Amino acid sequence: MDKLLLVDGNSIMNRAFYGTQDSFMKNAQGQYTGAIYGFLNIFYKFAKEEQPAHIAVAFDLKAPTFRHTMYSGYKANRKGMPPELASQMPLIKEVLDYMGITRLEQEGYEADDIIGTYALRAEQQGMDCRILTGDRDSFQLITDRVNVILPTTKQGNPVAAFYTPT
Repeated sequence: MDKLLLVDGNSIMNRAFYGTQDSFMKNAQGQYTGAIYGFLNIFYKFAKEEQPAHIAVAFDLKAPTFRHTMYSGYKANRKGMPPELASQMPLIKEVLDYMGITRLEQEGYEADDIIGTYALRAEQQGMDCRILTGDRDSFQLITDRVNVILPTTKQGNPVAAFYTPT
């Protein structure tokens, strides 16, 4: 049976950045790389465990979303992304592109919106779908065919809670 693994790119990058002691790891040129390292550890672990036929990683874009046009105060009080993490976002996208992993981004929409749409389409086509995210808002998408994997780090190793309808 076909299985789709949808990865919430921003969420997993945030989790990797804030959740590991390697957050401020740098390469020889001084570029921060810790979030990329953590992201790839998480990504590889769950891609190997789930063995999906299809993988896509969704990212937020800087452009305002439809929610911003509906409500000007949307996320107005949210703290911005630290520059040490922001500098790694284009690099993880480049790595994923190089690996041939489908990257999903759409101006006007958040990664959550894209993930919800693809999860529904996968389910409608009879596919199982796993959503790898650190965002508990994704729990509203859980069905018999759509499950959420919420990763954490224990002693430097990625582990996860697996959420199903039961």
